[in-house]
Amino acid sequence: MINENDSSQNTGKIVFSDDKNLMNIAQYLKDVQQSHKRSIPPLEQWHPKHCGKMDLKIKANGEWWHEGQLIKRQSLLDLFSRVLWKEDGKFYLKTPVEQIEIEVEDEPLLINQADQVEIEGKTYLQLTTSNQDVVIVDEQHPIFMREFAGELRPYVHVRFGMNALIQRQSFYHLVNYGNLSENQQGDTVLTLKSGDLVLHLST
Repeated sequence: MINENDSSQNTGKIVFSDDKNLMNIAQYLKDVQQSHKRSIPPLEQWHPKHCGKMDLKIKANGEWWHEGQLIKRQSLLDLFSRVLWKEDGKFYLKTPVEQIEIEVEDEPLLINQADQVEIEGKTYLQLTTSNQDVVIVDEQHPIFMREFAGELRPYVHVRFGMNALIQRQSFYHLVNYGNLSENQQGDTVLTLKSGDLVLHLST
């Protein structure tokens, strides 16, 4: 069992086994994994059949829960994160042969590292997820603020319409890289520069 849950009860809503589908996805990823451990498959080129909904939830704090059990194996989470897909506001695990809906409370990815890197003579912000995705902040991958559960939170766009929550410690690093000021309304504004992109974030 993927999540070490011995329960075999069927909810009546899904005719297939969640564990079997998780195993199939994990095996597929292992079979196609290339030398670069974070190569992302061409999900946008795949058009599989929809195979219902799985009892899998990604909580707002980044934890993955399957049938009430916390998935603790980081290597497994890294594999599954490679086939995360968003379509019409819903989240899925997607392979060439099946697309299974999952529940995501906020966003499915977390940023836990923020750095500055030099690329062709320009300084860029580089963000890394807990699954080792590397994102260079630019016009296609901007940082923005959004409210969730009454709290204003920082995010960055990663891929396929999905964003990553920037965790507090990483955001503090971004504050150190930027400049804080106060606008005419008395709000604190963080100004960040990444390459030629300048961002003004109300905090």
